[in-house]
Amino acid sequence: MTTALLAYQSALLLRSQRWLAPVVLYAASLAIGLQAGQPVLDSLGYAAAALLPVSAWLARICVSNEPPAARSCTAAATAPWRAHLASLVTAFMAATALGTATTVVVALISDGASTDHKVKVPVLPAAGAGLLAVVVCALVGGAVGAVTTWPVVRGTGLGVAGMLLFALLALVAPGSPARSAVTDLITGSQEGRVPAPLLALVAAAVLAAVCAATACTLSSRR
Repeated sequence: MTTALLAYQSALLLRSQRWLAPVVLYAASLAIGLQAGQPVLDSLGYAAAALLPVSAWLARICVSNEPPAARSCTAAATAPWRAHLASLVTAFMAATALGTATTVVVALISDGASTDHKVKVPVLPAAGAGLLAVVVCALVGGAVGAVTTWPVVRGTGLGVAGMLLFALLALVAPGSPARSAVTDLITGSQEGRVPAPLLALVAAAVLAAVCAATACTLSSRR
C-alpha cells in the first residue's frame, strides 16, 4: 500500500461528499449528549463511544466509493487486497481525525473534575486517555465496517443491518475493547483518576487487523 493509493482513496472520500451524513450524525449526537462544564472523562467517554458507528459507516463508504469498473482498474494497477486495504485505512484515518478534533473541543469545554465534581482531574492527561479511547473505537468501528460490507457481505440491506447490530454489540458486549476503553474513562471519572486503556488499544488493533485481513483476502478471490 502506497501513499499515492491512500491519497487517491482520501480524494474519493472527500469528493463524494458521502461523509457528510455520518459526520452530521456524529455532530448531532454530541450536541445532544454533551454540554460545557460536564466532567471531562465522562464527556470524552461519550464522544469516543459515539464515534464507533461513525467509523463503521465510513468504512462502508470508502469500500464502495469506486464504481466497479474503476475499482477493477485500481486493483489491476496495484492488487485487489492493496486497494481494499487502502479504503479501510482511509476510513480509519478519517474517523481518527474526526475523533481527535472532537477530543480537543471536549477537553476545552469540559470541567477538569470527577463525576461528583469533588476531585480535580488534570485535563491534558485526560485528553490523552480520551484520544486512546477514540483510536480504540475507530479501530473497532473499522473492524465492524470491514466485515459488514463487500466482499464479506454483498447485500446492502443485510450489510447495514449487520453493521448496526455489531456496532451496538461492540459497545455493550463484555470483553469488547471499545466497551473496555469507554468503561475505563467512566470509572476513572467516578474515582477521580485518569486511566490508560492500553490493553483495550492492543486488543482493538488485533481485532481490526484480523477483520481487515479477512476482507482483503476475500477481495482478491471475488
